[in-house]
Amino acid sequence: MRTTHELHVGDAAAMDDVADGSVPLVVTSPPYPMIDLWDDLFAARDGDVRAALEAGDGDAAFELMHAQLDAVWDEVERVLAPGGIACVNVGDATRSVGGDFQQFPNHARIVDALRARGLTPLPDVLWRKPTNSLAKFMGSGTLPPNAYVTLEHEYVLLFRKGGTRSFPPGDDRRYESAFFWEERNEWFSDLWEVRGEEQGLGGGDERRDRSAAFPVEIPLRLIRMFSVYGDQVLDPFAGTGTTALAAMLAGRESVGYDLDGDLFTALDDRVTDLPAASRRRVAERLERHRAAMADRDGGYDAEHYDFRVVTKGERRIRLYAVADVVERATAEGRRYVVDHDPVDGNDFTDDDGG
Repeated sequence: MRTTHELHVGDAAAMDDVADGSVPLVVTSPPYPMIDLWDDLFAARDGDVRAALEAGDGDAAFELMHAQLDAVWDEVERVLAPGGIACVNVGDATRSVGGDFQQFPNHARIVDALRARGLTPLPDVLWRKPTNSLAKFMGSGTLPPNAYVTLEHEYVLLFRKGGTRSFPPGDDRRYESAFFWEERNEWFSDLWEVRGEEQGLGGGDERRDRSAAFPVEIPLRLIRMFSVYGDQVLDPFAGTGTTALAAMLAGRESVGYDLDGDLFTALDDRVTDLPAASRRRVAERLERHRAAMADRDGGYDAEHYDFRVVTKGERRIRLYAVADVVERATAEGRRYVVDHDPVDGNDFTDDDGG
């Protein structure tokens, strides 16, 4: 299996290279309005943002920032295929503007924006990021009543365009793309506890703070949950290419856009060892399933592996590992061609993690 992955330097509010109704899955994490790290980004595109912040008008600044995201949501609605899913990771913001401290509900504003574009909201996920910090409060510490709850979660908002997606009976891609029963029970929960991830840009570059990278586990889960092998995944706020990396690991195609093409350099280093990392992930996934089935009776024989599975839908599951990655420079950004080999049997070596 071969997949291609393209990263374009450009504005996702004008994704002219993506055809109407052609994308089965969108996975993205936009810059969060009213987080001061992204003030300059929003203000550079609309000077009224800076004016509103300097005037202490937080509500106006909030709406002006979201108006910029709205232009991207227009494009997301246009390119989503019938039955396609949009997954948007976003966090709310807290800050003082004009002397008043408040929360700015980014997730609620984006829900309203996508509903207004005709997308159907599905049950969302709370992504809780465990922390070892003992400072769980903001404000006046241990003195009532002026302390504030610390936000330790973000949202993964889920939307569908139209009705459910249909497949031919017994479709090979769909059945090979199945996930294990125990993965279904973990992934399809409304609460995920996944640690955040350091940015991959190195040094003290301010760009690292603005890149909005999320841990690869988040888009990897979403891609496996809501797409099949060979599907194209779109990330209109590609940043350091985390969604593209997840698509490579998952055997899907991808396309991404970002205004700052320098962020894409982070992905170059991450794909260098991708074949070995991919095989380790496959080995760990198979081992977790064997452990889950160790004390379980019944089930069905898997067609490609020497273990049993819980449901009929899992019988034809087939995992793929990255065999090779070739980068090809383009005028618009970057293009990666990835070859994937099916993993059959138990031929992992110790170096592969098995």
